[in-house]
Amino acid sequence: MGDFLRPEGYAGPQGLRALSREGSVVAEAARYVVRARADRRARAAQPYAGHHRPASVEPVLLVPGFMAGDGTLAGMARMLRGAGYRTYRSHIHVNSGCTREAADRLERRIESIVLRRGRKVSIVGHSLGGMLARGLAARRPDLIHGIVSMGSPILAPAAVHDILAWDAEMLTRLTRAGFGGLMSEDCIAGDCARASFEETHAPLDPEVGFTAIYSKRDGIVDWRACIDPAAIPVEVRASHVGMAIDPLVFDAVRHALEGQRIERINRASLAGADSATAVLLPVGRS
Repeated sequence: MGDFLRPEGYAGPQGLRALSREGSVVAEAARYVVRARADRRARAAQPYAGHHRPASVEPVLLVPGFMAGDGTLAGMARMLRGAGYRTYRSHIHVNSGCTREAADRLERRIESIVLRRGRKVSIVGHSLGGMLARGLAARRPDLIHGIVSMGSPILAPAAVHDILAWDAEMLTRLTRAGFGGLMSEDCIAGDCARASFEETHAPLDPEVGFTAIYSKRDGIVDWRACIDPAAIPVEVRASHVGMAIDPLVFDAVRHALEGQRIERINRASLAGADSATAVLLPVGRS
């Protein structure tokens, strides 16, 4: 990977000890099963009319991580729908292709959702998905209300465990061997990688909400690289993989989305109050 993708001061987790932290994914999956069963029992105990929840103020697009697909965020989608959000898949089956091309496809996906729903989109992205969300938020603030990243090493994309770096290298070798639709050398070390890196560091519109969820137990990426200075940082106790399935992380995501929504409401209220005050101000005499 290009050296510019791992600025000085960042380093990926190393060795088996770091990977062993990912073993907590078993407990995180168990928590999901327990929560899902409890939610089903709660719904079954409600009258049928109580099962309906009004749609939230904006749709939410879920974007999976590196080498993952939409199915990995299915549990989170169910939780968000249960909380009243309207969720959308990214249509990414395996997130292993060129990041710039993936961003372009996601931009078109967002455009279609906004056209259909008549309102801006919020994006929740896991790992690489959060990095894609960060770049798109800088590119299209006219379409995006806010983003929530989970374990996304935005500040240093190459500050990852060797096992992930090997996966990326394997994809570039397959591309050189003639397999299409996968990352190339340019995607991890050339102009394509640099353009993607620069887009994820572009300034955000101040009205675009941004929450960065990270875990010091992350055994795959340097957790420090996940704390973008433009974001509100939220720490969770989870493995990197487990962030996609742990209901405690789901709760953090839901709270982040709700916080961003409240911030927009407050901002709109203040703008309305300022407008009303401006109308009521007396005109000075000349």
